[in-house]
Amino acid sequence: MASDGLPEAVAPKTKKSNIKYASTCAVVASMASIVLGYDIGVMSGASLYIQKDLEITDVQVEILMGILSIYSIVGSFAAGMTSDWIGRRFTVIFVAAFFFAGALLMGFASGYTMLMLGRFVAGIGVGYAIVIAPLYTAEIAPASARGFLVSFAEVFINLGILFGYVSNYAFARLPLHLGWRFMLGIGAVPSVLLALLVSGMPESPRWLVMKGRLADARVVLEKITDTPEEAEERLADIKTAAGIPEDLDGDVVVVPRKRGGEEKQVWRELILSPTPSMRRMLLAALGVFLFQQLTGSDSVVLYSPRVFESAGITGDDQLLAATCAMGVAKTLVILVAMFLLDRVGRRPLLLCSTGGMIVSLVGLATGLTVVDQNPDARVPWAVSLCVASVLAYVSFFSVGLGPVTGVYTTEILPLRVRALGFAVGAAGNRVVSGVMSMAFLSLSGAITLGGTFFLYAGVAVLAWVFFFTCLPETRGRTLEEMGSLFGMTDTGPEAEDAAPGTQDASCRARLLI
Repeated sequence: MASDGLPEAVAPKTKKSNIKYASTCAVVASMASIVLGYDIGVMSGASLYIQKDLEITDVQVEILMGILSIYSIVGSFAAGMTSDWIGRRFTVIFVAAFFFAGALLMGFASGYTMLMLGRFVAGIGVGYAIVIAPLYTAEIAPASARGFLVSFAEVFINLGILFGYVSNYAFARLPLHLGWRFMLGIGAVPSVLLALLVSGMPESPRWLVMKGRLADARVVLEKITDTPEEAEERLADIKTAAGIPEDLDGDVVVVPRKRGGEEKQVWRELILSPTPSMRRMLLAALGVFLFQQLTGSDSVVLYSPRVFESAGITGDDQLLAATCAMGVAKTLVILVAMFLLDRVGRRPLLLCSTGGMIVSLVGLATGLTVVDQNPDARVPWAVSLCVASVLAYVSFFSVGLGPVTGVYTTEILPLRVRALGFAVGAAGNRVVSGVMSMAFLSLSGAITLGGTFFLYAGVAVLAWVFFFTCLPETRGRTLEEMGSLFGMTDTGPEAEDAAPGTQDASCRARLLI
């Protein structure tokens, strides 16, 4: 046990895992995230030209920017149900279809109404992508490289954001009525590539076991483990997690169903009547998801040109160049984070990341406050502080809270409730993102831009405390071992209800809410 009472991390096996095949699958699945990132990044610059061309108000701009996250709730819940119904792989096709249609609708939009329709369709795709990319990768990745592979989704989101910024800069010189339409419409291209590549991906072995397709699951496991014996060991663990008796074997088996229907049973286990350990798992997942947005990450990305403008940077070219620099910083740092997740661990990265974000937000808020109090004089040090703080903020976010969210929340939930649990968390994440994005201009007008970022810094302090007290380390553990970190017995939730005294007391004491 660690000195603070939380379980220690298990070091990844020194034996080299066969991750090349899993890495290829992770890259293909994570391509869904690049379109998601592009939609977020491109709108930060495109909104400047949309407002001029369509002559819309600040309130309409707020709605346009934030409504994507609200719309994505539909996709988040649909992804959970769809991926359990038809599989993780074919669900990715829905992502490509929605992104393709949404990009074309926005690119050919003749007015604000059609633009909003395109945002609705793209928003559903965003909801799907947020859930399915990390979920699929977590289920196909070996424990020794799961952090590295699942973080591909966050890497591709950042690449997409960067491409969105570059698109803003590249098409900004086109006529006003064409520039923003090209910025938005070009997002259809990677969707086509995603749909073509996904046909060569294998299905998640854990989903295959849930459906009783043991032979197919064994084939996939043999490709992502070192030996057939290890594949059989992993298959046995997954069968236990899925509720399949150990002596039930064959190429295709009938999975025992509980009374009341599978869907109702999953809702009961996770939401309606969870066990204490399940409640702690759900709380941990929701906490990471919600604090990722409550600390202002999407607001900084979406409104970065306005933040830089308020800091004293003028001219469209300078604003977009500063925004591109922010995108480069995010992308480079997330590449570093990929290699740290399985070496340093999830918990240390979260704590260091959030601590750095607190300092950066205070610096940004201070700089903006000084600039605001000196409207007739340029204060070079305050402008420099604002730019440095924004770059530091996105860097600290990208080294921890950004990539760890997808990794941690997909690995701590049990197999039966993983898709639904991740969908619930992702939906909450999108609701908070949408509300904060749509309220950012109004909030900054009420308490000033500096006051808004001081508020975000206060929330980040609460996030740090939550991460320190409620999140155990998960590095190096298989997905089937996660329940023990939160006090769940090896035999599952039912046994936990029957014999709660067998739970890990120290974990229970630290994580009890």
